[in-house]
Amino acid sequence: MVICGIQKLTLLDYPGKVACTIFTGGCNFRCPFCHNRDLVTGEAEKTVAGEEIFRFLKKRQGILEGVCISGGEPLLQPDLEEFIREVRSLGYCVKLDTNGSLPDRLEYLAGQGLLDYVAMDLKNSPEHYGRTAGAPLCDVERIDRSIRLLMGGDIPYEFRTTVVREFHQRADFEAMGKWIEGADQYFLQQFVDSGHVLAPGLHAYDKKILLQALEIVKKYVKTAQLRGV
Repeated sequence: MVICGIQKLTLLDYPGKVACTIFTGGCNFRCPFCHNRDLVTGEAEKTVAGEEIFRFLKKRQGILEGVCISGGEPLLQPDLEEFIREVRSLGYCVKLDTNGSLPDRLEYLAGQGLLDYVAMDLKNSPEHYGRTAGAPLCDVERIDRSIRLLMGGDIPYEFRTTVVREFHQRADFEAMGKWIEGADQYFLQQFVDSGHVLAPGLHAYDKKILLQALEIVKKYVKTAQLRGV
Protein backbone atom coordinates (compact mmCIF):
# COMPACT_ATOMS: atom_id res chain seq x y z
CA MET A 1 0.00 0.00 0.00
CA VAL A 2 1.27 3.45 -0.89
CA ILE A 3 0.02 5.46 2.08
CA CYS A 4 0.83 9.16 1.95
CA GLY A 5 -0.87 10.36 5.10
CA ILE A 6 -3.23 9.74 7.97
CA GLN A 7 -5.73 11.94 9.75
CA LYS A 8 -5.78 10.40 13.17
CA LEU A 9 -9.26 11.56 14.17
CA THR A 10 -12.29 12.53 12.14
CA LEU A 11 -15.93 12.90 13.07
CA LEU A 12 -16.92 13.82 9.50
CA ASP A 13 -15.36 11.40 7.03
CA TYR A 14 -17.19 8.28 8.24
CA PRO A 15 -20.87 9.04 8.94
CA GLY A 16 -21.91 8.00 12.42
CA LYS A 17 -18.50 6.77 13.51
CA VAL A 18 -15.41 8.08 15.23
CA ALA A 19 -12.72 7.25 12.72
CA CYS A 20 -9.35 7.96 11.19
CA THR A 21 -8.70 8.56 7.51
CA ILE A 22 -5.87 6.99 5.54
CA PHE A 23 -4.82 8.62 2.26
CA THR A 24 -3.41 6.46 -0.52
CA GLY A 25 -1.23 7.81 -3.31
CA GLY A 26 -2.01 7.82 -7.02
CA CYS A 27 -5.15 8.39 -9.06
CA ASN A 28 -6.31 7.69 -12.61
CA PHE A 29 -8.26 10.98 -12.74
CA ARG A 30 -6.95 14.52 -12.81
CA CYS A 31 -9.94 16.52 -11.63
CA PRO A 32 -8.90 20.19 -11.91
CA PHE A 33 -10.56 20.99 -8.57
CA CYS A 34 -8.94 18.14 -6.63
CA HIS A 35 -7.55 19.42 -3.33
CA ASN A 36 -5.19 16.44 -2.90
CA ARG A 37 -2.81 17.39 -5.70
CA ASP A 38 0.28 15.79 -4.15
CA LEU A 39 -1.53 12.49 -3.59
CA VAL A 40 -2.90 12.38 -7.12
CA THR A 41 0.31 13.25 -8.93
CA GLY A 42 2.66 11.22 -6.77
CA GLU A 43 4.43 14.35 -5.52
CA ALA A 44 3.80 13.59 -1.86
CA GLU A 45 7.08 14.04 -0.04
CA LYS A 46 6.84 10.98 2.15
CA THR A 47 4.89 7.80 2.70
CA VAL A 48 3.73 6.12 5.87
CA ALA A 49 4.78 2.53 6.51
CA GLY A 50 2.02 0.00 6.98
CA GLU A 51 3.60 -1.11 10.25
CA GLU A 52 3.21 2.41 11.60
CA ILE A 53 -0.45 2.49 10.60
CA PHE A 54 -1.21 -0.77 12.36
CA ARG A 55 0.68 0.22 15.49
CA PHE A 56 -1.52 3.29 15.63
CA LEU A 57 -4.72 1.30 15.02
CA LYS A 58 -3.85 -1.20 17.74
CA LYS A 59 -3.35 1.63 20.23
CA ARG A 60 -6.72 3.15 19.29
CA GLN A 61 -8.78 -0.01 19.63
CA GLY A 62 -11.83 0.78 21.73
CA ILE A 63 -11.51 4.49 20.91
CA LEU A 64 -11.86 4.60 17.14
CA GLU A 65 -14.66 2.71 15.44
CA GLY A 66 -13.82 2.97 11.78
CA VAL A 67 -11.15 3.53 9.16
CA CYS A 68 -11.85 5.60 6.08
CA ILE A 69 -9.61 4.74 3.13
CA SER A 70 -9.38 7.67 0.76
CA GLY A 71 -6.97 9.00 -1.82
CA GLY A 72 -6.08 9.44 -4.55
CA GLU A 73 -7.97 6.36 -5.73
CA PRO A 74 -7.59 3.50 -3.23
CA LEU A 75 -8.79 0.83 -5.67
CA LEU A 76 -5.57 1.28 -7.64
CA GLN A 77 -3.60 -0.23 -4.74
CA PRO A 78 -2.86 -3.88 -5.61
CA ASP A 79 -2.67 -4.97 -1.96
CA LEU A 80 -5.79 -3.12 -0.80
CA GLU A 81 -7.64 -6.36 -0.01
CA GLU A 82 -4.88 -7.57 2.31
CA PHE A 83 -4.75 -4.18 4.01
CA ILE A 84 -8.50 -4.09 4.60
CA ARG A 85 -8.53 -7.62 5.97
CA GLU A 86 -5.90 -6.68 8.54
CA VAL A 87 -7.81 -3.52 9.48
CA ARG A 88 -11.00 -5.50 9.96
CA SER A 89 -9.17 -8.14 12.01
CA LEU A 90 -8.62 -5.39 14.59
CA GLY A 91 -12.37 -4.83 14.86
CA TYR A 92 -12.68 -1.71 12.71
CA CYS A 93 -15.37 -0.95 10.17
CA VAL A 94 -14.07 0.17 6.76
CA LYS A 95 -15.32 3.01 4.60
CA LEU A 96 -14.00 3.31 1.05
CA ASP A 97 -13.85 6.55 -0.92
CA THR A 98 -13.73 5.92 -4.68
CA ASN A 99 -14.19 7.64 -8.01
CA GLY A 100 -16.12 4.63 -9.31
CA SER A 101 -13.90 4.01 -12.32
CA LEU A 102 -12.89 0.48 -11.26
CA PRO A 103 -16.18 -1.41 -10.87
CA ASP A 104 -14.60 -4.87 -11.04
CA ARG A 105 -12.41 -4.20 -8.01
CA LEU A 106 -15.29 -2.54 -6.18
CA GLU A 107 -17.53 -5.51 -6.87
CA TYR A 108 -14.89 -7.96 -5.70
CA LEU A 109 -14.27 -6.22 -2.37
CA ALA A 110 -17.99 -5.83 -1.80
CA GLY A 111 -18.55 -9.51 -2.60
CA GLN A 112 -15.88 -10.48 -0.07
CA GLY A 113 -17.76 -8.59 2.63
CA LEU A 114 -14.84 -6.22 3.20
CA LEU A 115 -16.64 -2.89 2.90
CA ASP A 116 -19.01 -1.39 5.45
CA TYR A 117 -19.65 1.93 3.68
CA VAL A 118 -18.79 3.38 0.26
CA ALA A 119 -18.70 7.03 -0.77
CA MET A 120 -18.53 7.42 -4.55
CA ASP A 121 -17.79 10.66 -6.32
CA LEU A 122 -20.17 11.61 -9.11
CA LYS A 123 -18.12 14.11 -11.05
CA ASN A 124 -20.76 15.47 -13.43
CA SER A 125 -23.40 14.53 -15.98
CA PRO A 126 -22.34 11.81 -18.44
CA GLU A 127 -21.98 14.41 -21.19
CA HIS A 128 -19.35 16.38 -19.27
CA TYR A 129 -17.75 13.59 -17.24
CA GLY A 130 -14.39 13.29 -18.95
CA ARG A 131 -13.69 17.01 -18.90
CA THR A 132 -14.65 17.33 -15.24
CA ALA A 133 -12.57 14.30 -14.25
CA GLY A 134 -9.57 15.58 -16.19
CA ALA A 135 -9.69 12.31 -18.14
CA PRO A 136 -11.12 12.88 -21.63
CA LEU A 137 -11.12 9.13 -22.38
CA CYS A 138 -12.94 8.24 -19.17
CA ASP A 139 -15.28 5.28 -19.74
CA VAL A 140 -18.62 6.50 -18.39
CA GLU A 141 -20.01 2.96 -18.65
CA ARG A 142 -17.62 1.96 -15.85
CA ILE A 143 -18.97 4.79 -13.72
CA ASP A 144 -22.49 3.61 -14.43
CA ARG A 145 -21.58 0.03 -13.46
CA SER A 146 -20.34 1.24 -10.09
CA ILE A 147 -23.52 3.24 -9.59
CA ARG A 148 -25.70 0.21 -10.33
CA LEU A 149 -23.55 -2.00 -8.11
CA LEU A 150 -23.98 0.27 -5.11
CA MET A 151 -27.66 0.94 -5.68
CA GLY A 152 -28.38 -2.75 -6.15
CA GLY A 153 -26.32 -3.97 -3.20
CA ASP A 154 -26.58 -4.13 0.56
CA ILE A 155 -23.66 -1.89 1.54
CA PRO A 156 -24.58 1.57 2.90
CA TYR A 157 -23.38 4.15 0.40
CA GLU A 158 -23.54 7.74 -0.70
CA PHE A 159 -22.89 9.66 -3.89
CA ARG A 160 -21.30 13.08 -3.73
CA THR A 161 -20.49 15.87 -6.16
CA THR A 162 -18.02 18.68 -5.57
CA VAL A 163 -19.75 21.65 -7.19
CA VAL A 164 -17.54 24.02 -9.18
CA ARG A 165 -18.84 27.05 -11.03
CA GLU A 166 -16.69 26.41 -14.09
CA PHE A 167 -17.94 22.83 -14.52
CA HIS A 168 -21.53 22.54 -13.29
CA GLN A 169 -24.67 24.12 -14.69
CA ARG A 170 -28.36 23.64 -13.98
CA ALA A 171 -28.77 20.98 -16.69
CA ASP A 172 -25.96 18.94 -15.15
CA PHE A 173 -27.73 18.67 -11.80
CA GLU A 174 -30.87 17.51 -13.57
CA ALA A 175 -28.89 14.89 -15.48
CA MET A 176 -27.01 13.68 -12.42
CA GLY A 177 -30.23 13.41 -10.43
CA LYS A 178 -31.81 11.29 -13.15
CA TRP A 179 -28.67 9.16 -13.43
CA ILE A 180 -28.85 8.08 -9.78
CA GLU A 181 -32.62 8.23 -9.42
CA GLY A 182 -33.71 6.28 -6.37
CA ALA A 183 -30.31 6.47 -4.65
CA ASP A 184 -30.24 6.50 -0.86
CA GLN A 185 -28.03 9.54 -0.26
CA TYR A 186 -26.57 12.30 -2.40
CA PHE A 187 -24.43 15.18 -1.17
CA LEU A 188 -23.53 18.37 -3.00
CA GLN A 189 -20.22 19.61 -1.66
CA GLN A 190 -19.09 23.19 -2.00
CA PHE A 191 -15.74 23.56 -3.73
CA VAL A 192 -13.01 25.01 -1.52
CA ASP A 193 -9.72 26.18 -2.98
CA SER A 194 -7.22 24.71 -0.54
CA GLY A 195 -4.29 26.28 -2.34
CA HIS A 196 -3.22 22.84 -3.53
CA VAL A 197 -5.76 22.19 -6.28
CA LEU A 198 -4.59 20.90 -9.65
CA ALA A 199 -5.91 23.89 -11.58
CA PRO A 200 -5.90 27.29 -9.83
CA GLY A 201 -8.49 29.95 -10.53
CA LEU A 202 -11.64 27.88 -10.01
CA HIS A 203 -14.64 29.20 -8.07
CA ALA A 204 -17.41 28.01 -5.78
CA TYR A 205 -21.07 28.87 -6.14
CA ASP A 206 -22.67 30.78 -3.30
CA LYS A 207 -25.16 29.11 -0.99
CA LYS A 208 -28.18 30.46 -2.90
CA ILE A 209 -27.14 28.67 -6.09
CA LEU A 210 -26.27 25.49 -4.22
CA LEU A 211 -29.72 25.46 -2.64
CA GLN A 212 -31.26 25.76 -6.09
CA ALA A 213 -29.15 22.82 -7.26
CA LEU A 214 -30.20 20.86 -4.19
CA GLU A 215 -33.88 21.35 -5.01
CA ILE A 216 -33.23 19.90 -8.46
CA VAL A 217 -31.57 16.69 -7.26
CA LYS A 218 -34.03 16.23 -4.38
CA LYS A 219 -36.63 15.22 -6.96
CA TYR A 220 -34.68 12.08 -7.74
CA VAL A 221 -33.02 10.75 -4.57
CA LYS A 222 -34.27 9.72 -1.15
CA THR A 223 -32.01 12.08 0.81
CA ALA A 224 -30.04 15.04 -0.58
CA GLN A 225 -28.03 17.52 1.46
CA LEU A 226 -25.36 20.19 1.18
CA ARG A 227 -21.88 19.80 2.64
CA GLY A 228 -19.31 22.44 3.37
CA VAL A 229 -21.73 25.36 3.31
